[in-house]
Amino acid sequence: MKVYLRILQYARPWALFLPQYLLYTVLTIVFSIANFTLIIPLLKVLFDKTNTVKLDAPSQLPSFTPTIQWVTDTFNYFFADVLAGRGKLGALAFVCVVVVVSVLLSNVFRYLSLRLLAKVRARVIRNLRRDLYHRIVGLPLGFFSGERKGDLMSRFTADVQEVETSVVNTMTAVIKEPLTIVAYFVVLFHISAPLTLFTLILLPISGGIIAGVAKRLRTQAKQSQKTLGTMLSVIDETLGGIRVIKAFNAQEYIKGKFEEQNDQYARTSRTIDNTRDLASPFSEFAGVSVVAGLLYFGGTLILGGQSDLTGETFIGYVILFSQVLTPAKALSSSFGNIQRGLVAGERVLTIIDTEPAIRNRPDAQVLPPFEREIEFHDLTFSYGETPVLYDINLTIKKGQTVALVGSSGGGKSTLADLLPRFYDPSGGQILIDGHDLRACTLHSVRDQMGIVTQESILFNDTIFNNIRFNTEASEAEVIEAAKIANAHDFILASPDGYQTVIGDRGGRLSGGQRQRLSIARAILRNPPILILDEATSALDTESEKLVQEALQRLMQNRTSLVIAHRLSTVQHADEIVVLQHGRIVERGTHEALVQRQGGVYQRLSSMQTNAALV
Repeated sequence: MKVYLRILQYARPWALFLPQYLLYTVLTIVFSIANFTLIIPLLKVLFDKTNTVKLDAPSQLPSFTPTIQWVTDTFNYFFADVLAGRGKLGALAFVCVVVVVSVLLSNVFRYLSLRLLAKVRARVIRNLRRDLYHRIVGLPLGFFSGERKGDLMSRFTADVQEVETSVVNTMTAVIKEPLTIVAYFVVLFHISAPLTLFTLILLPISGGIIAGVAKRLRTQAKQSQKTLGTMLSVIDETLGGIRVIKAFNAQEYIKGKFEEQNDQYARTSRTIDNTRDLASPFSEFAGVSVVAGLLYFGGTLILGGQSDLTGETFIGYVILFSQVLTPAKALSSSFGNIQRGLVAGERVLTIIDTEPAIRNRPDAQVLPPFEREIEFHDLTFSYGETPVLYDINLTIKKGQTVALVGSSGGGKSTLADLLPRFYDPSGGQILIDGHDLRACTLHSVRDQMGIVTQESILFNDTIFNNIRFNTEASEAEVIEAAKIANAHDFILASPDGYQTVIGDRGGRLSGGQRQRLSIARAILRNPPILILDEATSALDTESEKLVQEALQRLMQNRTSLVIAHRLSTVQHADEIVVLQHGRIVERGTHEALVQRQGGVYQRLSSMQTNAALV
């Protein structure tokens, strides 16, 4: 119930729709009940064998009171007037006209309520998906390393769709059907209290069974949504790694992984459907059983002279009670549908409720423009319980280029990720001009940094928009940035120039072209601090030369932190810092480090030189 109410909170403000919806719903119920209660006077006219129909009608039009008795007396007053003036045929026509008008009004108000509910449903899903997207964008990188992308995608698509189908669509059942059932029983009690009390005997029993079915559905739905997320992860991995799958002839292997999850999801869904579909037949069987019992019990009372009900009133009562089965059946079916939606909603809300580990402090200050130096002071960092960096002390003066080198897993990328606060250190401090970055706003810290990574992150948009990304740069500024990044010539050679759409993740471009667009984007941002993470390691020699030239232009007059495996790309750095097992083991210029016999850098340089000769 808590999850359901949380989801409905996304429909706020309630005042915009709830009073209207309740009004339309109540009017729909009133006119729906009127359709069937009119059967009683209709039967009186049809089954009467005398010339006069006995009616308990008032002699004058009754004053308005919000009661069933007022409605009954008012109808009987007009009915008796028509009967007296026009006879049975006139009374029959009168009842038929009232029935048609009542049905028309009932359906008009039902349509208006559904139209209003459609607006509310769209608002709930829009707001839910918006909050989910905003939360995911705001979560730190560490969150995504522990989550499958396919599972996150399933929460955006399948889970939100399930919420719409199973929860929001059942709002009509949750609000309208209980009101309908209550209204019907009020009228039934008004007609005959003994018969209505008899019909209530079996309701707690059927309600308990339906509640048990709903609980079982919830457990099954959790497994179903988890399986769907895993299956979507397999699909995502397949699409992203299709080249490797084909190269290793692994089609059958990956098909097997998919089939396993697909079969499991199908089995779980089939079990859920079987359990959910049980609720509706059971509620119908229980209702019909009560109707049969009602016919027998009421019949014995009337035949035994123990009730003052007339035959037509009893038949009308039975017909009216049979209509209770429709909202009761809809309500029981809704409980089954809601369980699956609640599980999906819970999965979505779990992400929305996740608090970012990296966020602004309440008293966070804006980081002033960079003027002097970056300092890593006694820095330590751990991924959970796994230590990665130990006692890092490093100072980077403004305008310097500092390179981080070392074997894979040494902590280079982690150290670079700490600077823009993708993570916060476990101990120690990172200071810019003496300001602890944790005391500064995330936006102001990252606003002074530009990042070019090994994997060029581009978007399925035009070349122009990828370079201009999140800036207000003019066309001339974009072109100038492309020229500095050695990208202008290949852009002009593209089919639509700067307006060429580059495909998903820039798939229509080569690796070198993608990297030069990333550099152009960084140039346009014009950051005072630059982070280059393996920016040329995945390129061929020709592309590397072009990219390296672009990087040299980008690094001019900037403070740069460069991560590189190819030592040839960092020979001109002001300082080279060698990381091994999370510690700084050597530091100095290229010339000084390469002459240090037995040093880590000297060994790495020798290995790369020998590899190049081979």
